[in-house]
Amino acid sequence: MSLNITILLILGGGWISGKLFSRIKLPSVLGMTVLGILISVFIKDQIPGVLWDIAPFLKSLALIVILLRAGLGIKKSVLKKVGKAALFMAFIPCLFEGTALTLLFYFFTPFNFFTSALTASLLSAVSPAVVVPSMLNLKDAGYGEKKEVPTLILAGASLDDVFAITLFTMFLGLLTGNGQGVGLTLLSIPLSIAGGVVSGITIGLLLSFYFKKYHDRLKATEKALIILTISLFLFQIGEWLHIAALLGVMTAGFVVLEKAEHAAHETARQLNGAWIFAEIILFVIIGCSVDVNVAMEAGLKGVLIILGGLLFRSFGVLVATIGSGLNFNERVFCIISYLPKATVQAALGAIALERGLPYGKEILAFAVLAIVITAPLGLLGINLFGPKLLEREIK
Repeated sequence: MSLNITILLILGGGWISGKLFSRIKLPSVLGMTVLGILISVFIKDQIPGVLWDIAPFLKSLALIVILLRAGLGIKKSVLKKVGKAALFMAFIPCLFEGTALTLLFYFFTPFNFFTSALTASLLSAVSPAVVVPSMLNLKDAGYGEKKEVPTLILAGASLDDVFAITLFTMFLGLLTGNGQGVGLTLLSIPLSIAGGVVSGITIGLLLSFYFKKYHDRLKATEKALIILTISLFLFQIGEWLHIAALLGVMTAGFVVLEKAEHAAHETARQLNGAWIFAEIILFVIIGCSVDVNVAMEAGLKGVLIILGGLLFRSFGVLVATIGSGLNFNERVFCIISYLPKATVQAALGAIALERGLPYGKEILAFAVLAIVITAPLGLLGINLFGPKLLEREIK
């Protein structure tokens, strides 16, 4: 199969499958993900290798687009309102789920303690690819705006990923012998977050100055191209320096909204158009990353372990939202929104296998199974229960 036909299949097929699922009242991105899984099952071997070479870049580009949209829609006053609760949502649910999964893997699989902890941290990360666009859609429709529930989840989920990935890196280092020690790695969590925030603020201020100075000379599309290009550069630098680059991207958008609001609104409108393509590419490729045969190897035991982890994550969300001012329905919605896993698991699931670690194939199977179970569950839950559990502000 040629690359041209493959891209046509992804874009055209993704759009059609999304529309079909929308017609039957299911999330369009679920249809795109299902298409990707079908591609993985039936014709994955026929797809040109160059697509898999550029797939990580395409997924990163799509994530940057959606996180920029998120940052360009969060005002400073709103962030202050949810700040404390978002911080608790960043690590308490992840710790609850990670601790539970570590014990479950340790006692019910052949894994040793550090392998159990590595797998648990991999599975504990919530998916920004699922959560962020879902929350933006609810914000646009006016749901949860009074107490800024979608913004709380947006901020908390972004930090949750940083926390989970850092723990994964720590345990990977301990297992491969390349670690820098538990203490230093734990210290790297706040340093990673701070590095992301500081770099995002710096870039946001520079962009704001440039956009205001040359406002009349720059078209909206040019502004979107500039902020997208610089965000890609920040993401690459973040990979090298091990800072929370995706958090920095969202922070940059937030600063531009505060300092150059008109330019921010222009850029956001352009990114909304770009997201039509990015969304299809992201979710179809995530679906293509799912190997159903590998997922089946985890078996019923794997399903029960993953569901056990989700149960404890739900307890963690309830604890994190104590004193947040949210009512019971809103807290239940936060639980549902913190269920889906896809992005981190698809990106990091095969690392243990690639590094030659014992049980690498089994770790990959658990990661794939987590995507298969939780991504549809979270997508359906958010779309079905968001309008029922959240109050709507008519705009």
